[in-house]
Amino acid sequence: MKRAGVPRTVPQRKTILVVDDAEVIRTYLKNLLPMKGYDVLLAEDGLKAMELLNGGAHPDVVVLDVMMPGIDGIETLRKIKQLMPEVPVIMLSVVGKAGTVVDAMNLGAADYINKPFEEEELEIALTKVLQIENLKGDRDELRDRLREHEARERTGFLWASDKMTRIKEILEQVSDADVTILIHGESGVGKEVVARTTHELSNRRENRFVKVNCAALPEELLESELFGYERGAFTGASSRKAGKFEVASGGTMFLDEIGEMSPKLQAKLLQVLQDGEFSRLGGDVDVHVDVRVLAATNRNLEDMVRKGTFREDLYYRLNVVNVWVPPLRDRREEIPVLVDHFRRLYSLKYGRELGTVSDRLMRGFLEYSWPGNVRELENMVKRIVVLQSEDAIAEEIFGAGNSLARNAPAPSPVEAEPLEGDAGASLAEPISLRDIGRKAARDAEREALKRVLYQTNWNRKKAARILEVSYKTLLQKIKDCGLGE
Repeated sequence: MKRAGVPRTVPQRKTILVVDDAEVIRTYLKNLLPMKGYDVLLAEDGLKAMELLNGGAHPDVVVLDVMMPGIDGIETLRKIKQLMPEVPVIMLSVVGKAGTVVDAMNLGAADYINKPFEEEELEIALTKVLQIENLKGDRDELRDRLREHEARERTGFLWASDKMTRIKEILEQVSDADVTILIHGESGVGKEVVARTTHELSNRRENRFVKVNCAALPEELLESELFGYERGAFTGASSRKAGKFEVASGGTMFLDEIGEMSPKLQAKLLQVLQDGEFSRLGGDVDVHVDVRVLAATNRNLEDMVRKGTFREDLYYRLNVVNVWVPPLRDRREEIPVLVDHFRRLYSLKYGRELGTVSDRLMRGFLEYSWPGNVRELENMVKRIVVLQSEDAIAEEIFGAGNSLARNAPAPSPVEAEPLEGDAGASLAEPISLRDIGRKAARDAEREALKRVLYQTNWNRKKAARILEVSYKTLLQKIKDCGLGE
């Protein structure tokens, strides 16, 4: 899809909607506001104002009279706020009753001016509300950029291995080509980091990177999240909402777990990729967007295409460039670098001492199979930093049921000696082979459950399907095994 050629910072004239039943006021403001640099829309009553807004008008500010025939200003204000809660409204009235002012402010009015008003009064009020809206926009943009920065830091990749260096070289070659990229690999390997790096290397870097997890929402919610909805599209849709594709226009959309998307939404996504347009939920007007799409999956999409659960035409649209991110066990040389990175990151975030990871635990890290990949390593290092101890992690790495326990250093003779008074009791204590068998079974079950949960990124529904147990049974087993995210 082609990029729009208009810079983001092009100044635009603000539009003021004047709603007043007095023709003299409408005429006065129709002549005054353009001289002040504003565009003007006029409505003689609340009904006409709502017709304009429902018809697609989107003013930057509404100047609204309180005393009007039919739907008065207070009721019109209520309807405007239901339809467009973000648009500031300045109330005008000859009525100076405190109760009217309170009602208007409670409904969300931005300011209140009594008639007759001076030109300077209105100009000051307009300047004030527009400055506030600009500050809100700046705040939201800064918040988005801060979240993106934190996400990059949290999942920071140092590209320490040859395999990852080759991936980055591919990204550098295609970053500005605006083609779709399909990123695949096991859960937790860093597919989102690959997507973010692609965005940061591209000429879209100044615009938004928007992520949507297709496995996190049911079909109906995912559709409204991606494509937005019109007022009245469903119960509770009291105003129009822009979807993530509209929010990401000019930037990059990252669709994680694309293999979980339903066939209906696959068809709608294909339309966006082909034509750069779609319709909102409950709408019949095409919305045009300029978005680069990156997708990720841990499923075999080719196999899904053969089985008919994933559209072949969408697969080929997504798979213009294919990037496979290898599991951490195949790039173990990164582990020391990643441990140091996460250690510094979370020491700074939580205000903890930097500390070190012992040689013994690092050897365990290098030999461990890492079913949860980089995400599992990150969580382990985070716990070490927060607890200021590696004991719990060492127990997981070297504990019972883990093959690494056989490679753990044997205790010294002093450590192996029983405490005085305990030896006789421990030798005399009966040993039940049945109990040993039960414990071994529990440990094996716990290990298997933990691995599947890591592999599915704690998607319990998917884990239950893999383990061939009911969702309720899985929740009980998670509780029995003492597992948690």
